Amino acid sequence: MPETATEPNILFLFTDEQRPDWLGPDPEVPVRTPNIERLVDRGTWFRDAVCPSPVCNPSRACLASGYEYDRCGVPGNSVDYPPNRTTYYERLRDEAGYHVMGTGKWDITSGFPLGLSGNRNCEQWGFSDTRFIPAKGQTVRRIIDDPNDEPRDPYTAYLDERGSLDDIVEDYERRRAAGNTTKWIATYPTPLDQEEYYDEWITRAGLDLIDDAPDDEPWFLEVNFQNPHFTWDVTEEMHGWYRDPPVEFPDPVDCDLSVPPGTHQEIRRNYAAMVEHIDRCVGRFLDDLEARGELEDTLIVFSSDHGEMLGDHGQWQKLSPHQASVGVPLIAAGPGVADREQITDPVTILDLHATFLDYAGLDAGDVDSRSMRDAFAGAGPVPRDVVYSGLGAWRMVYDGRYKLIEGYEPTHRRGSEHEPMILAPEIAERRRREREPILYDVHANETEDVAADHPDVVDRLETALHAYIDGER
Repeated sequence: MPETATEPNILFLFTDEQRPDWLGPDPEVPVRTPNIERLVDRGTWFRDAVCPSPVCNPSRACLASGYEYDRCGVPGNSVDYPPNRTTYYERLRDEAGYHVMGTGKWDITSGFPLGLSGNRNCEQWGFSDTRFIPAKGQTVRRIIDDPNDEPRDPYTAYLDERGSLDDIVEDYERRRAAGNTTKWIATYPTPLDQEEYYDEWITRAGLDLIDDAPDDEPWFLEVNFQNPHFTWDVTEEMHGWYRDPPVEFPDPVDCDLSVPPGTHQEIRRNYAAMVEHIDRCVGRFLDDLEARGELEDTLIVFSSDHGEMLGDHGQWQKLSPHQASVGVPLIAAGPGVADREQITDPVTILDLHATFLDYAGLDAGDVDSRSMRDAFAGAGPVPRDVVYSGLGAWRMVYDGRYKLIEGYEPTHRRGSEHEPMILAPEIAERRRREREPILYDVHANETEDVAADHPDVVDRLETALHAYIDGER
């Protein structure tokens, strides 16, 4: 498809905690994602994408700011995005004339005053209109801590109006009382019905935003889905999707958790159901754009903020430098994007910052992000030879086969235990010096450290990693 001559609409479909291998086009994982495959069939699939940091707020802050983890200003989930730092949302709106919209979870700052409309003060972050809600469980936990608290966001108010808020609060209390270990392996469904489910609400809100967008401006919409975060969180209907009949998924890799194999299968069936539900939501956006006659004029990007370990290497959730944690899906389709392409070179979703600005006719400026527009179009290579990720003490550099990690101690990340996300720079640097670097040949496995067998690779990747840490671009 030739490059577009005008600025396209941009639809950014952004999930939470989705592994790169948990898609229907991957034959090893029998999850049903026909609508994501529609994007693959008419676009480009980047098979080896990573996030700049495998935890929600830092990953999203890196993307919003265009800076790598060490320079984005958000080292962990408890730190708010710097208020004086420009976002690409702001530049799209103020410099390119886009009507910039957002719906779903807002994970860049806990201080964003959502209000019952979900768009209070959205202008200060660069948006024209939003329907933002807190991350899954945040508001529920607040109500658990203060039962007299009133709903402060549109989704919680919606559940309250339907008489379902008490039920979901009781469900969260039950799971929290069970403790972290039990919580992550519990697979019974949520009491929410299908219409009340998080991403159902988010999808309806996103479609309403598109309907309300002005006709005389290009628009950008970021849809921040809540799923597939929390492997237990499915409705009663979704609970049966991979159990009637039962579907078998690959077992965890290098798993030493004291969890029976059958329980791992139950967890993975829930996870697959959440991914399939995301796919159905994606289909509603694609069908809506097609009905509006805007599908061919809209750049659509599908990705996630980070992955999910699902028991691999004895770990749940994210936080580690393994591929299941730092890896994410990345698919692009629309004007200026090559059809039916698959790219296996490593890329980072940090570069979506510059890419979105490029499609809007703007230069990214002095940031770490680099435009992938030529790679989207099949007109040039991916913009990097190596990609990076980091969190707390560890930093990672990856060239598509070899992954070098400094400051990582695998024994500190078994089960649900982990080192603090936020460390003083001098402490993080000391731990990187004290711990021997680890080198994985990802084509083989991420269990065996092969650093001693490949000193030349270690030297090459260490040079690249230290340049990244020092801010050299």
